[in-house]
Amino acid sequence: MKSTNADALPCIIDVEASGFGPHSYPIEVGLALDDGGKYCSLILPAKDWTHWDEAAEKVHRIPRDILEEHGKPAKTIADDLNEILKDRTVFTDGWVVDHPWINKLFAECQVYPRFRTSPLEMILTEPQMNVWHQTKDLILQNLQERRHRASFDAAIIQQTWAKTREDTRA
Repeated sequence: MKSTNADALPCIIDVEASGFGPHSYPIEVGLALDDGGKYCSLILPAKDWTHWDEAAEKVHRIPRDILEEHGKPAKTIADDLNEILKDRTVFTDGWVVDHPWINKLFAECQVYPRFRTSPLEMILTEPQMNVWHQTKDLILQNLQERRHRASFDAAIIQQTWAKTREDTRA
């Protein structure tokens, strides 16, 4: 059920990928939901998804053989996302890269997304934007664990949104 509370947390999506360029593809998707729930899954590369950038692997620390062993098929992930996010808008802080990777995932299995993706900036006020990086850095400093993984990143983005909203209210 969609929340109608203006103070509700936004649903956040984050995608890790095989590289940084146009030949890259999604390898992990993570969600931080408005009800506090989370979703994360590795994605089994499709047969024609062969591009692999070792610089990207150093960032996300997910070797391709782990995807091949533990990743779920694109169709399973697309179905999961459609079920969890049906009729919702999900926000990303990297829309210019995450949106194409989400499209690539759904195109691979010929399924249409039943949700919308939107840039996080669409729900940030100017005062929130002004304190975003400082607030995010403080949140990360207070954590014992630091992972560059999709669900962790989505949760950090959601926490940063909530803290900047709280701190910038008049």
